[in-house]
Amino acid sequence: MKAGFIGLGKMGFNMAEHLLERGHELVVFDLSKEAVSALSQKGATVAGSLEELAGLLVTPRLLWLMVPAGDPVDAVISEFAPFLRQGDIVVDGGNSHYADSVRRSAALAEKGVRYLDAGTSGGLEGARNGACVMVGGQRDAYAAIVPLLDDLCVPGGYAHVGPSGAGHFAKMVHNGIEYGMMQAMGEGFHLLEASGFGFDPGEVATLWSNGSVVRGWLMELAARAYRRDPELGYLDGKIADSGEGRWTLEAALDHEVSLPVIAASLFSRYRSRAENNMSDRLVAALRHEFGGHGYTKNKS
Repeated sequence: MKAGFIGLGKMGFNMAEHLLERGHELVVFDLSKEAVSALSQKGATVAGSLEELAGLLVTPRLLWLMVPAGDPVDAVISEFAPFLRQGDIVVDGGNSHYADSVRRSAALAEKGVRYLDAGTSGGLEGARNGACVMVGGQRDAYAAIVPLLDDLCVPGGYAHVGPSGAGHFAKMVHNGIEYGMMQAMGEGFHLLEASGFGFDPGEVATLWSNGSVVRGWLMELAARAYRRDPELGYLDGKIADSGEGRWTLEAALDHEVSLPVIAASLFSRYRSRAENNMSDRLVAALRHEFGGHGYTKNKS
């Protein structure tokens, strides 16, 4: 397929590179000259502006956004809006708030433009080798991008999950669950450290990655982080949050759903900014391993 791709940060660049290798034709735009230059060497067509990008695509156009949530998404859509035509499809693959996606979809529908909110999971490795994508919006627009999803995602790793907003709502809840899982792992390994038995945390994480009930990618990433440093001394335990956990709790309040584990994991992130222990260092290390998220270096 031919598509316009806007936003070549860590996730966007790897996704675009993956699609190019699968034979898709991409017209890319980003403020980073290094990113667009690197993709041009891999076969992408580089647009110097959004207007030029629009002119390089044939109606009905497919435009995929991988820009930060909030105002940046609105800014790109606003700047591109004069060039959009009836039947065009805009996909927001970032971590936008689901209510923003509902609003944007309704606004674009007035011009006959179809808007899909595509929550994207899998971290940098998923972006490079096969992601998981949750899509909300019109079914006909979803059907039109299936050939792209076939190559972007792992087998069984994409689905139409509901109307506009559903894709980003599903991704928001996914990230809330992720918060809770990582917090439980951090607390468990903290207890192993405090036990006095002299556990090798990397050995335990590797063991639990093979056949145990708690096996999975996060456990494999924990083993990787501990192999780098059994004390995780290269970082401190200050854990950032990118907003999805808070949005999940806000939605829980709106729908009167009890989420004590996810709530506690979010509050633990706030507490982590005043302390430094193994629990927090592991959660920070896991975020770095799967998503390339930044961390605060240990100054001691």
